[in-house]
Parts: sequence; structure tokens; C-alpha cells
Amino acid sequence: MPVIRVDSFRLQGLRLVVAVAALFAFAVPAQGQSVSIGADVVSRYVWRGVDFGESMAVQPAITFGAGGLEFGAWGSYSISASGASANENDLWATYTVTAESGLSVAVGITDYYFPSPGADAGFGAGAAHTVELSLGFSGPETFPISLFGGMLTESSVLYAEVGVPFEISGVGVGLHMGFVGGESDFYGTDEAAVVNLGVTASKDLAITETFAVPVSVAYILNPDQDRAHLVFGFSIAP
Repeated sequence: MPVIRVDSFRLQGLRLVVAVAALFAFAVPAQGQSVSIGADVVSRYVWRGVDFGESMAVQPAITFGAGGLEFGAWGSYSISASGASANENDLWATYTVTAESGLSVAVGITDYYFPSPGADAGFGAGAAHTVELSLGFSGPETFPISLFGGMLTESSVLYAEVGVPFEISGVGVGLHMGFVGGESDFYGTDEAAVVNLGVTASKDLAITETFAVPVSVAYILNPDQDRAHLVFGFSIAP
């Protein structure tokens, strides 16, 4: 029996996702397709309680939609040369099914790619690419809770997060808590731990009568690393 290398399997799987996404995009009528572009500017890139780059960052994105399928690319680039090791360029795809009640379920795959100088271009522990499979639930307006679970294929470590959105005086507010299921170099954990506690407040800043910029402030606590972050960000999109 031939031996199949795991790294090769992951790469072929990712290529298959991209190919299927493109096939769906062309199969769906043009009126069912969409494209969006934009970028966030953040005072710190804090992802799931972990600070990447210790620097301000610009985070461009392009998203294609075709029915319930979305796929695209997202990146984060430090404005400081010292943060270049945390630069990121991801490919992702999700498929979402939404019920009449507003409840939605989404399955997804993400290739996290860190193209730092001299990085191993392969997949797996210590390499530039890390693949995650994910499943998310979003409740209807009557029960607007969100649940997310993601598993890194290299280590089978689960990340789970629960979020609750609400509004105060016209400001959108969200509470979240994230948990890592075990030891992980990716999250910097030695065992199962809560790594991501936080609150985010967001509001559109009106520039003109027809143009507004979404701004947000988030307070994020990582109890496992004994670190807290206060992050400001704004988004720009045509």
C-alpha cells in the first residue's frame, strides 16, 4: 500500500476547497454572486487572546459570495519591521445554511499562512501553513448567541468560543469567551485553558451624510498568559 504524506494530503485538500469554491461561484447565476473588498487598521493584532506582532497592523480582505458559499483571502501586515514574523496571508472558505427563524450553521476551512522571511513553506507544526476545520452557529434575533469551534489539523487541539451581542445607547456591544482544549504551541498553552475573554464596543462614525467608518474598541484578557489588551480599530470599504 502506498504511503500518503500528511503534508501532501493537507495541501491537496486545500486545493480541492479552492477548486470547489470556484466551481460554485461560476455555477451560481450572476445575480447570486457578490464581491467585497476592504481593510481594517488596528492598534494591535490580537487573535483569540494572542498578540501577533506587538504592533499596529493593516488587514486587507477580499471576499467572494455565491449563494451560501463564501471564500476569500485575509491578511495582516505589521507596520513595524520587528513584527514581520507575524505577517499573515490566509485563504478560507465557508458554507452557511440559514433557517427561516434566522438560525444559521456554517462549516469552514482556513489555511493560516505566515510568510515570514525564511519560514518553512510546508504544512504542520513549525511550518508556515496551518489548516483549521471549523463549525459555527449563530442564533436568531430572539436568541442572538454565537458558538464557534475550530480544530487545527496538525494537533487536533480544539478552540471553542461563545459570544453574545447586544446594544447600549446605539452602540453595538459584544461579549465573548474563548477556550483551548489542551496543550498547543499555536496558542501558547500548556494545558486546557481560557485564553480569550473580552468585550467589544462598535459604532459607525459618520464622515458625510452618505459615508461612515465603522470604529471599535475591544478589551481583551488572556488569563493563561496573564496579559490584557485594549485595541482600537477602524474599517474602510468602498
